[in-house]
Order: sequence, then structure tokens, then C-alpha cells
Amino acid sequence: MAATLKDVASLAGVSIKTVSNVVNGYDFVKPENRRKVLAALEATGYRPHRGARNLRRGRTGFIALVLPELNIPYFAELTGLIITAAHHHEWGVLIEQTQGTRSQERTALASMGPYLIDGAIVSPQALEAADFAELSPAVPLVLLGEHAVDVPFDHVAIDNVRAARTAVGHLAQIGRRRIAAIGHNPHRGTAALRLTGYREALAEANIPERSELIVTALEYHRRDGAEAMNHLLDLPEPPDAIFCFNDLLALGAMRKAAERGLRIPEDLAIVGFDNTEESTFSIPSLTTIAPNKSAIAQTAVDLLRRRATESFPTQDIQIPFTLEIRESTSTLPTRPV
Repeated sequence: MAATLKDVASLAGVSIKTVSNVVNGYDFVKPENRRKVLAALEATGYRPHRGARNLRRGRTGFIALVLPELNIPYFAELTGLIITAAHHHEWGVLIEQTQGTRSQERTALASMGPYLIDGAIVSPQALEAADFAELSPAVPLVLLGEHAVDVPFDHVAIDNVRAARTAVGHLAQIGRRRIAAIGHNPHRGTAALRLTGYREALAEANIPERSELIVTALEYHRRDGAEAMNHLLDLPEPPDAIFCFNDLLALGAMRKAAERGLRIPEDLAIVGFDNTEESTFSIPSLTTIAPNKSAIAQTAVDLLRRRATESFPTQDIQIPFTLEIRESTSTLPTRPV
């Protein structure tokens, strides 16, 4: 049978309370008693019961992470970083995938009870303000991303307008004039912000906006980028540069451009968004906007941890980004934004 606190205390010759203090990391234990307890813990192979310990602390030991699609590399990479950050606070992570639909996002919110989780990190795509009424007020919540919803919860994101403006400005700086955009989608808040940045960059460079160069993408997968590229290359005047609203769109576009005999970046320069690992190893490597994903993950988890013990005004935190310049636009070194 598994060893108990009583077994450890008996072997160490101390009280059960002393053993509990050592197991829970409290400092007010005499060094001699601590040594005895540690030796007894090793000898008995005692392992604390996580569930019971969390109940005594008034916590469940888990947080929820609600994301649209785990097969999107950005979200997959962010999930790993959030899990790592949560483990530092002795939290497990329960993951829910919603496909970005309002119905599934509402279901995820409704299932979040204070007896199940200590808090939630949510990247919404379709939720409306009224939907958050279904969330228990006892559950701290941090929102990720750019979906515009007016609710009193902490929010962590990057400045998408400025990031898109930086990406398109780079294409203008290297002499491109027919700059297309792949990723317009009226149902994605992120898309609206990145389209705004695209338009602002064109205006700053005195490049006229051409509606035929703005291509809608219902999804943000490689195949959508490839289909959009086919459409652009069939135009009477194809683009000489493309800003894609995520890396997968850019990778699909690059593949189709290569199949049709274009050289990148000589004939066509391409910029992505997200700086996923695949963008570094593609041929050519992909110039991309790089959000600080580690900072996004750490900030979101830290906000949840603070909410468990503190009362403070709602935080709206912008995380920095960089433009990673690679072979799809030039061979210049990376420069900070």
C-alpha cells in the first residue's frame, strides 16, 4: 500500500504536522527535523495526493485552455508554452478545441465551473459579450487574440494593425508596388485588423489600393493560400509581392508560385505572420511577423495566478513583436520592430 503522512511521521519521529509542512515547502521547520522528514520520505517512497492537497488549498489544480484549432501551428506552439508556464504554478491544463464557432465557444464557457478549474485562457473567434454571462464569476478568465468583444476580463494580444503595417511597409521598402493581401475574412477580428494595417502601409508608401489584390480566405490553411495564389496569378496584372495573414497561407502560396515557375523573392516577395517553426525551415525560408509567443503564454498564466489572490483593475496588455526577414523577401538580417 502507498505510504501515508502517518507512516513518514512515525519513521522520522516527528509529528504529522511537521511532515505536512516539509511536503508543502514551508520554511518554519527546524533543519534537523527537515532532514529526518526528507530521509523518511525517500525511505517510504511517499507521494503527496495532488487532489487532496489542492482541496486543502482551495483550488482544483487545473486551468482550461480554449483555442480554435490545435492543428494550426501557431496555436500548437502557444499551447506548449502555456502548459510549460502553467506547470510552474503546479497547474495541469485542460484543452478544448472549438473550431472557432460560437456554439462550441459558448459550450466551453458554460462548462467552466469553479469546482473544475481555477481559471481559463480563451482565444475567442466568434463569442459576443452576452455569451460571457454564462461564465461563473468565480472563474478568472484571460482572453487572447484580437476578437473584439467588450467584456471586463484581462486581455493579452499584439498590435495587429501595427504588425501588418510593418510587414507591408517592408515589401514597399524593397521596391514592390503591386502588393496583394491573402486572408481577408469578415468573420475574423484578426483579419480586419491586419487588413487595416495593410491599407495603412499602402497609403504611407503612396501605393494605390487595388480591390482585386485583396483575396478572401475562409480558412487559414495551406490549401487556402494555394487557391488564393492561383487566383492572383491568373489576374491580367499579377502581384509582385504578397502579405499573408498567417504563415500557413504564405506556405501554400509559395508552393503554388513555385509550381507555376515563379522565383521567390526575385519575381514575387512573400511575408507571413506568426513565425511558426515551419517558416524557418521552408525553402525559401519565410519572412514573417514574429509575436513573442513565450511572453503571451507567460503573461496569460501570470494574470490567472494573480487573480487567484489579488484584486486589481482589468489588464489589457500588448505583447511586442519583431519582423523576421528571411529569404522570401531578402537576405538581410533580422531587425527588431
